[in-house]
Amino acid sequence: MKMPKENFLPEIITNLPEADISLEGVYSHLFQCENQQFVFMSFEKDVEIAEHSHAAQWGVILDGEIELTIGNKNYKFKKGDTYFIPKNVKHSARIKGGYKDLTLFDQKDRYKTKYCLR
Repeated sequence: MKMPKENFLPEIITNLPEADISLEGVYSHLFQCENQQFVFMSFEKDVEIAEHSHAAQWGVILDGEIELTIGNKNYKFKKGDTYFIPKNVKHSARIKGGYKDLTLFDQKDRYKTKYCLR
């Protein structure tokens, strides 16, 4: 069953707290584990992420396209692809609007949750 675009992620995911990611047009939901974080991310528009490094990162592309530079190698990933960035390897990204992924960060504090008033 294909879900409509507006319901791409089911409520079981959208009920998770939002991750505090300071990029305009990025929506995210954070699943906190003891030593790792899963983050569901959705990008409304094109975004460029400058070169940086952190703990290991693994991702699966749920929809759209991303161009990653990992170390000195350039890659283009699309729906269904996975990628891995080893710990402390410098990387950057060009993310196309409409991109959605699930990313596992091998650190428990990569992102904080957004606090909202209810």
